[in-house]
Amino acid sequence: MDLRAQTLEWRLKSEKIGFVPTMGALHAGHVSLIEAAKKKADRVVVSIFVNPLQFGPKEDFGSYPRMLAADIEKLDAAGVDALFAPIAADMYPEGFQTSLTNNAINNILDGRSRPGHFDGVLTVVSKLFNLVQPDFAFFGKKDYQQLAVITNMVRDLAFPLEIIGCPTARDPDGLAMSSRNLRLTPEERTLAPHIYKGLRLIADAHAAGEKDHAQLIDIFRAHLSQVKDFRLDYIEIRAQDRLMDFDKVVDRAAVALVAAHLGSVRLIDNLEFGAQ
Repeated sequence: MDLRAQTLEWRLKSEKIGFVPTMGALHAGHVSLIEAAKKKADRVVVSIFVNPLQFGPKEDFGSYPRMLAADIEKLDAAGVDALFAPIAADMYPEGFQTSLTNNAINNILDGRSRPGHFDGVLTVVSKLFNLVQPDFAFFGKKDYQQLAVITNMVRDLAFPLEIIGCPTARDPDGLAMSSRNLRLTPEERTLAPHIYKGLRLIADAHAAGEKDHAQLIDIFRAHLSQVKDFRLDYIEIRAQDRLMDFDKVVDRAAVALVAAHLGSVRLIDNLEFGAQ
């Protein structure tokens, strides 16, 4: 299928296009994004592309789960109108040399821990937007900083589409759904929900009246320190608006963001709390 020709045909019929970019290894969280897209748009396009530009040299690009046949079955069951599954040579042909960056929030949180990561994210997402030309694009809030940098890119560069952030999909024990969860051992899988439990402790303490930034951070650190095998990358509390840092008092709508290693798997999660 010629993607451009297909989307043009839909546009000539005044049909709205929803887009869900993914790296495959689809789970119920991805399906929830597709369901949100189907409610908002007339047609839904999903992309599957494990983007090499957003992986560092010592990260898990080689071991990232790839299961295209199973993914296609899930997309068929979900009623997706089109799948775009390019290879690296399609996206980055010989001589490719252009990239995007966000100087304001590219070097905090995951940007600090994974240098160049969000340059790769912005570059591939901007190209996907140009290829698909959607009216709406759907992203899960689990990748909170990613959602922020993409939202800023769309605003700053006047992309003619709307970014829609969707709630984090979770397993019954609270673990945020992620393709990387497939790489957890059974023992690690039983420990992984402690990340979310620690985030809930922050939100509950804040709701009970604790507004001191350092104390809220210490609540999470104390919880996770009791769980073996975790190696904390960061735990931060930032304003939901533009991810600005707090000084001493968490006095407006906030989000707690965490990254931690469990065995060979790096997990991220976040939780919004405070006044809306």
